[in-house]
Amino acid sequence: MKLVMNEEEELVDPTLFKQIVGSLRYLFNSRPDIAYAVGIISRFMSEPRASHLLAAKRVMRYISGTLEFDILFLKCLNENYMELISYSDADWFGDKHDRKTTSGYLFKFLNAPISWCAKKQPVVALSTCESEYIVGCMAACREVWLENILKKVEIEVRRPIALFIDNKSAINLSRNLVLHGRSKHIEAKFQFLREQMNKEALQIVQCSSELQLADIFMKTLKVDKFIKLA
Repeated sequence: MKLVMNEEEELVDPTLFKQIVGSLRYLFNSRPDIAYAVGIISRFMSEPRASHLLAAKRVMRYISGTLEFDILFLKCLNENYMELISYSDADWFGDKHDRKTTSGYLFKFLNAPISWCAKKQPVVALSTCESEYIVGCMAACREVWLENILKKVEIEVRRPIALFIDNKSAINLSRNLVLHGRSKHIEAKFQFLREQMNKEALQIVQCSSELQLADIFMKTLKVDKFIKLA
């Protein structure tokens, strides 16, 4: 299902719609499985239409049927398993209106999700490689922040931290400086990923699309795959 702004469609009560979306945005701080859907309907807050309200109600019905879903944080007795891992992915040209890419990343600590994101990229990516590289940089910035937070509570995580990406070209771009000439148009702030690689603070690992947990944050999925990732 692709939501768009259709001016011919019936308008709905904007106050009611904003109340629903506001409540859902509060809820997805503890429910990563609805982050993408809530992010999509949030784009239509100014002039919500009937299809947007219908999508919001479908999210609410999903929540009603999954009230038992929660995040379990296990007690770790072995310091060798203090591992922080991350996944990042991008839906290139996912937005049909402005052609910007939707990014998604997920961080897991002790096998429990602790940080996630589903948002549009600030620039228009020219290729899938570039879109994946940009979201990888976003994940690298979050990795530094999370590692500093964990240090403040006296938790040392194993380094290098693994970042799982399913796009081989983006991985090669982060590793191979020879490719820099082909990526000069990428803004300087997005070269942070390569810097973290050179410092050996981050390790880029290729994973298959079937095992890419970040998929749930940046595109619509078939029911079976959504259930598997959720």
